Amino acid sequence: MLYLFSGDNVKEKNLSYEKFIKSLPPGMETFSVNGNDFNPTQIESFYSGSSLFSPISAVLFRDVLEREEVRDFILDKLNPMSQSDNSFIFVEGKLNKSVLDAFKKARAEINVFELPKEKKEKFDNFLVANAFSQKDKLNLWIYFRQAVDKGVGMEELIGVLFWKIKDMILKGNFSKFSEEQLRDFAARLSYLLPQARKKGVDAESAFEKFLLEAF
Repeated sequence: MLYLFSGDNVKEKNLSYEKFIKSLPPGMETFSVNGNDFNPTQIESFYSGSSLFSPISAVLFRDVLEREEVRDFILDKLNPMSQSDNSFIFVEGKLNKSVLDAFKKARAEINVFELPKEKKEKFDNFLVANAFSQKDKLNLWIYFRQAVDKGVGMEELIGVLFWKIKDMILKGNFSKFSEEQLRDFAARLSYLLPQARKKGVDAESAFEKFLLEAF
């Protein structure tokens, strides 16, 4: 019988493994094997016959699949291990698909514990628009570069800035820019991307030029 506990979520993996070990029959003989004391002849004896001291036993492997030569040997012996009365329990890190498929093919009981994928941090597009409205050239540049580094589309940034400028006009907020300047900015932004495409200029360069020339 084959059992596999794998993945990079070490805490959950070990908790599940320990729970499984506690479920083994009382008095069941166990053997521990790691990469440093791996002996192919000994492994073959585990699946080819019973222990001298008990009818069945459990062989506990930990991180043995990290070494290529050991991994190749184990994968080649999975079928006879699965047909043995003894239990072969593997605790491993993150395994690639081919290794997992080999265990699946050998009808192992597979338990995979993966850490959740890190969520991509979302950039607040209003940081650029607010810095622009405050005529804060330094922070405007810093936030613009942060947005670019995080993969924010220029269409999004331009759209938010256009909305901000229109809002300033509607509210009569002319403390940093005159109404005429704001209307000019809004007009330029409205055709910024179509003109850039027409001239063969990428959106980032076109928007960057607009920001640098604004003030």
